Amino acid sequence: SSKREWKPLEDRSCTDIPWLLLFVLFCIGMGFICGFSVATGAAARLVSGYDSYGNICGQKNAKLEAIPNSGMDHTHQKYVFFLDPCKLDLINRKIKSVALCVAACPRQELKTLSDVQKFAEMNGSALCSYNLKPSEYTVSLKSSDLCPKLPVPASAPIPFFHRCAPVNISCYAKFAEALITFVSDNSVLHRLISGVMTSKEIILGLCLLSLVLSMILMVIIRYISRILVWILTILVILGSLGGTGVLWWLYAKQRRSPKEKVLPEQLQIAEDSLRALLIYAISATVFTVILFLIMLVMRKRVALTIALFHVAGKVFIHLPLLVFQPFWTFFALVLFWAYWIMTLLFLGTTGSAVKNDEGFVEFRISGPLQYMWLYHVVGLIWISEFILACQQMTVAGAVVTYYFTRDKRNLPFTPILASVNRLIRYHLGTVAKGSFIITLVKIPRMILMYIHSQLKGKENACARCVLKSCICCLWCLEKCLNYLNQNAYTATAINSTNFCTSAKDAFVILVENALRVAAINTVGDFMLFLGKVLIVCSTGLAGIMLLNYQQDYTVWVLPLIIVCLFAFLVAHCFLSIYEMVVDVLFLCFAIDTKYNDGSPGREFYMDKVLMEFVENSRKAMKEAGKGGVADARELKPMVGADEEAADLQEFHFHFLSLSVFTDYTSSGEAFVICITQDMLLFLFVCLPITWMAEFLSQLRPPSVKVS
Repeated sequence: SSKREWKPLEDRSCTDIPWLLLFVLFCIGMGFICGFSVATGAAARLVSGYDSYGNICGQKNAKLEAIPNSGMDHTHQKYVFFLDPCKLDLINRKIKSVALCVAACPRQELKTLSDVQKFAEMNGSALCSYNLKPSEYTVSLKSSDLCPKLPVPASAPIPFFHRCAPVNISCYAKFAEALITFVSDNSVLHRLISGVMTSKEIILGLCLLSLVLSMILMVIIRYISRILVWILTILVILGSLGGTGVLWWLYAKQRRSPKEKVLPEQLQIAEDSLRALLIYAISATVFTVILFLIMLVMRKRVALTIALFHVAGKVFIHLPLLVFQPFWTFFALVLFWAYWIMTLLFLGTTGSAVKNDEGFVEFRISGPLQYMWLYHVVGLIWISEFILACQQMTVAGAVVTYYFTRDKRNLPFTPILASVNRLIRYHLGTVAKGSFIITLVKIPRMILMYIHSQLKGKENACARCVLKSCICCLWCLEKCLNYLNQNAYTATAINSTNFCTSAKDAFVILVENALRVAAINTVGDFMLFLGKVLIVCSTGLAGIMLLNYQQDYTVWVLPLIIVCLFAFLVAHCFLSIYEMVVDVLFLCFAIDTKYNDGSPGREFYMDKVLMEFVENSRKAMKEAGKGGVADARELKPMVGADEEAADLQEFHFHFLSLSVFTDYTSSGEAFVICITQDMLLFLFVCLPITWMAEFLSQLRPPSVKVS
């Protein structure tokens, strides 16, 4: 790699072609699954629906052997009606009720069998079993078993899927009660759900507000990147303090309110509201204190970060289409997820008709084809990661073109589109290989998470800690590989090398700047995290003000959680682009300082702002007496060896403190086991890695001198 020029090549070559062919074959397999399910009639059964006897609604059916009531003509019965739509089988994820094909869904509640009979006579839609005539509904002794459960809830057909679904929320509340096991009081759950329904307009407005705030922050970043760090810090401090203060004020106000004026039936609601406000206020206080401590530790590490943020702001000025990159990625993901979910639904209704234990018909796949859903799940992960990796490669290619173009007036007309063109023509194989590596790590982690969820409450403390440790280690490995992949894509965008070569070259550069990488990524990512927190705090504060009209503060929790999660997701989608730009700029900066020295023929590519940082660092080292005149002219790491050692000790102290605090608050009876696990993780993983990084940083080749 030392002989490589490290600048974007004009004559590029295709990379990792075998992996591209493998990915294409895999996608063909995904298409085969969809085609197979459609060809076996799953599409008709999914869209039109079918009854419990295998008849597809809205068409004439063929007779099934040994299945009574099959082969019926349902040309005029186009909707599926369930006798008990709220009887849910959560284990098998289906409605455990007899299904019939009917001509119309009952739009109004039917309280008696007489109402059911009148509905059948007026609309020609028989809601009882096929073996019972409408005239027998009120006189037959079998009506209790063959007719729907009373009262029959008002329902409406689901668009495009021809199923009669209850319009009353009470049915879905029962479903939520079965899923949300941590809520012991169902009245609280009903209040939560009703709070979401009554506040849906506010929730939509707050979600739109978070989108607008994210767009505004992205625009502002372009122009105030030099002071962005300090502005975000101040705003987050004010936002966290303001939110915490408002919550404590509301708690004090609620506590001082006289209880004599509260109606007896409202007393429990008032106590729940007071308790909820106390929990909100304590959580906000803990979050604010932790935020202050982290900002106190990070306050000194901002010089190079500010320089990189300033250059990143210039990148967005020259490449304005970068702002819209999350939209295209999100649009592609939504299209693929819609296709994936549709195919999964097809798989759920494909196969041959089989009579179950209750005498009704189910469609099941036999033989090896029954495991097609596993292939489909792997496809969900791999192709989703592939789409995200395409975004990373596109951003990397555009930023690399910007960095290594000395005269910015010679930039391509649309660097983003030029980067997309290079990706499609040359580097899809590299993206497929990188995303496959992430898939290999993500699948075992998801399997362990599934096992942990299935064994919750059954395993002992030791097994729980082992599972959590494995999940945590795989998560950390996935994050490290994601970061290495992103830098490998940058190296590919520069040198047009295959994935393994690019990953090795990028890894060498990163190891030579190990502590600088840690510092820049820590500070930069934390600053962008503060931007996300700012969006969430602003949206949450607006939500508190808008929801204040509801005196039942318990119902705040679900709308606020929905709004804050959406706000964080939106902010993450936008600011992650900025994070990618900063990471790509840093790798380009590290390459530039390693292979160029500013002499004729080896001029720096970096921006003037980064040159100022280099000069200021050199002057600071000279004034601090870090070396002689010759040494002072060298391009050295951002901090000295003594400061690096002190920073490592500070990092170790905070790592151990956070581990002990986390174990103490969350482990309970397994505290001793988990603290032992964290100590072993610290001694045999954390210390060796940081010591190796420090050792390798001392072995970096002599720095070039700036003439």
